Amino acid sequence: MKPVDLARKLRREPAVDPSALERGKAVLMAAIRREVERTRRPMIVPEIPYLDVRAALAFLERAFGFREITTERLVSAGGEIDHATLEFDGAVVGIGPSGHHGAISPQRGGIESQYIGVYVDDVDAHHRRALAAGARIAAGLRDYFWSDDGHRTYEALDLEGHRWSFRQRMSRA
Repeated sequence: MKPVDLARKLRREPAVDPSALERGKAVLMAAIRREVERTRRPMIVPEIPYLDVRAALAFLERAFGFREITTERLVSAGGEIDHATLEFDGAVVGIGPSGHHGAISPQRGGIESQYIGVYVDDVDAHHRRALAAGARIAAGLRDYFWSDDGHRTYEALDLEGHRWSFRQRMSRA
């Protein structure tokens, strides 16, 4: 049921019981959130090249907690993944074969070609998860502060050498 239809229905029913009104409000707010989530699209989507897209997809989900948006996967006639979109806390990143659009994997190029920063809620737990999944830690956990704000961070290399910086916002107070 669309949020507008639900609101009309709630107005017509003689709901005098406050708990019924609260339940109706909760249902309406949930429906509104679903509508907003369906229509909200990121404006900038970084694309990261991999030699083995399937292995990268599995690693990013297991080690870093990304989730594939399966409806956006593109597969070639030969069954290879040409593009996959992954989500993390409302942000997205695309992955695809090295060489597409001139971008190459660090594994092929021999150097890191970008640095990807991701804010997480609990960087210590995220660090443990990445270690357990076999991520190479490039820089261990540390705290950075400027004025009263800062972040706790670590850096990891994925299975093909892309550098990821995971951060948690902090305050001195």
